[in-house]
Amino acid sequence: SSGINAEYGGLGNHQNITVDIAGANSYDPDMLNGAQAFFLEAFGTMFLVLTILASIQEKRKDTKSYMTPLAIGISILIMHIFLIPYTNCAINPVRGTVWNIITGIATDQFWVFLFGPIVGGIVAVPMFNIIFA
Repeated sequence: SSGINAEYGGLGNHQNITVDIAGANSYDPDMLNGAQAFFLEAFGTMFLVLTILASIQEKRKDTKSYMTPLAIGISILIMHIFLIPYTNCAINPVRGTVWNIITGIATDQFWVFLFGPIVGGIVAVPMFNIIFA
């Protein structure tokens, strides 16, 4: 975790991370509480789902076919840059919980990485219908 810490200039939860395995998700309870981590994961997933829905919208006939995967990839990159220092960026309920469960190190934080992305995805669909439809 010292390499990640140096990469982000000391920013983030990597000093007191509670899970020390690549791919596992955790947050530093001294820096974030559960509700804040939950919000970050839900927001990241919502951002990704809104990008996907806007990219594949039928009304956008002027968009070139190569722009859809590019837009989705850029949104994933942005969310990783933003969230890795805080929660290691799950934005996917499976990715956020499987490593922790299979390795037997699922902590009381796993609910953030299971339900945060689910809530973000659920909120994104009606938001898309209200804003873009």
